[in-house]
Amino acid sequence: MTKYKQTSFSTTFKNARKGMRLTIKSERNIRIHLFFAAFVIISAYCLNFSINKFCILFLTIAAVISAEMFNSAIEFSLDAIFHNRYSRMVGMAKDIAAGAVMIVTISAIMIGVLLFAPPIISLFTK
Repeated sequence: MTKYKQTSFSTTFKNARKGMRLTIKSERNIRIHLFFAAFVIISAYCLNFSINKFCILFLTIAAVISAEMFNSAIEFSLDAIFHNRYSRMVGMAKDIAAGAVMIVTISAIMIGVLLFAPPIISLFTK
């Protein structure tokens, strides 16, 4: 038994879509990530990536966007709890969350270089 109302499956998806819309509207960085994700997917299609490479790309893109969304959720939660007042501990928590996004993003760039370099180099060596 739970004291909370049970939500339907469709309500869960509706809330998730709302969260995506809120993030896209409020966070510039997520819009930048989505722009580059679209560019990468189109580029991979033009370079005839294999299904395996596409899977790696999609998982990498999902990791970056998820990390950015977690970072935003942490920031909004801490701002709500502390009413936007400065706190050294809140600043540290936000910096740690931002650092996590940076690690995932740098890893994504490295994965992108490993996936895209060989086909791009082969285009110029023909």
